Amino acid sequence: MSLAWMVVDFNSYFASVEQQMEPRLRGKPVAVVPMNVDSTCAIAASYEAKKFGVKTGTRVGDAKRMCPGLRIIEARHEHYVEFHHALLTAIDSCIEVRKENVMSIDEVACELTGKVRERAAALDVARRIKATIARDVGECLRSSIGISTSVFLAKTASDMQKPDGLTVIEKNELPGVLHRLELRDLCGIGANMEERLHAAGIRTVEQLCAAPRHTLHAAWGGVEGERMYELLRGNVVARPPVLHSSIGHSHVLPPEERNEASACAVLHRLLQKAAMRLRHNGYLAGGLTLSLKFLRRSRWGAELVFRETSDTMEFIHALQTLWERRPHGCAPLAVGITLSRLAVPENVTPALFPESRPREKLDRALDTLNKRYGKQTVYFAGAHAALKSAPMRIAFTHIPDLETEGD
Repeated sequence: MSLAWMVVDFNSYFASVEQQMEPRLRGKPVAVVPMNVDSTCAIAASYEAKKFGVKTGTRVGDAKRMCPGLRIIEARHEHYVEFHHALLTAIDSCIEVRKENVMSIDEVACELTGKVRERAAALDVARRIKATIARDVGECLRSSIGISTSVFLAKTASDMQKPDGLTVIEKNELPGVLHRLELRDLCGIGANMEERLHAAGIRTVEQLCAAPRHTLHAAWGGVEGERMYELLRGNVVARPPVLHSSIGHSHVLPPEERNEASACAVLHRLLQKAAMRLRHNGYLAGGLTLSLKFLRRSRWGAELVFRETSDTMEFIHALQTLWERRPHGCAPLAVGITLSRLAVPENVTPALFPESRPREKLDRALDTLNKRYGKQTVYFAGAHAALKSAPMRIAFTHIPDLETEGD
């Protein structure tokens, strides 16, 4: 079988962007953090820092002890989104990039067609991608590229040689080429799944590859095990389209905002951002969940269900209802808001006596003004005390739209 997919993985992405923007950081150990306090965790580390054991999830206080001279940099997410789009443009000049194949902020899959499915041609395209990124985006933006018969194996190949790797896995090399990997090196196997595989007597990738289909079905508890069986053999596995199930934002409060008044204002800001995203994506929401985490490590959450809507004022009323139900007298550490039970308008039966039609025009006007003149040009008053709080954050599997999510 000829090669079919290429995955480009941007190495130590956030830290590499910082090193590209700030020449003083090049060659230095760098940790990117959400806020510069020792109690938070690194969200990215440069390869110079990784040599000291600093990685994503390392507490900042520990990272400083592990790595003398570590540069702590507060994340600048707008720049990571801008570089992401510049990187995609560079790749697209060498091979087509389709939106549906962008896997995350630091990873993209590209389908190989025609002669590019041959090994020599695919390797040539990969090398041109690396050269184009260095020339057009920046020399610090190194990437590891994997090429194989499926996205799963191409992603696996991209992780086998870092940084700046280029690895090909052909079907006739399977499964032996995978045997040296750890179970957790394979996409789809996290800590919980690893424990389940251990319980099934599977502790190595070699044992995983040798396991019969029914064993993997049982270990995964369903069809995902059978998909893994096929993927390990280089076969293409069709997946159903992924639909949005919720839209939300969360925020860890800095020390000065760990009080109920500030937490409430931040929630209003997060809610208004989520509502604008909801409308931009063409959805209605039928549920709102409020999540709170307290300094004493306890958690609380509650959901309110209502008729599907995209009206910010209705969401605010729901938030106020849930906020009144919260545990009182507890210092908040983190807050989160989620709009759930999503539906597209054509699948929802309209209300017989709609009450919010005039506010639809208001929401559209607010969205238009904020897109044209900048976020927070116009907003509902509940967010006023938090306009400089809860800046945009990037989840690796969600690339923010700067038009609707930028600060």
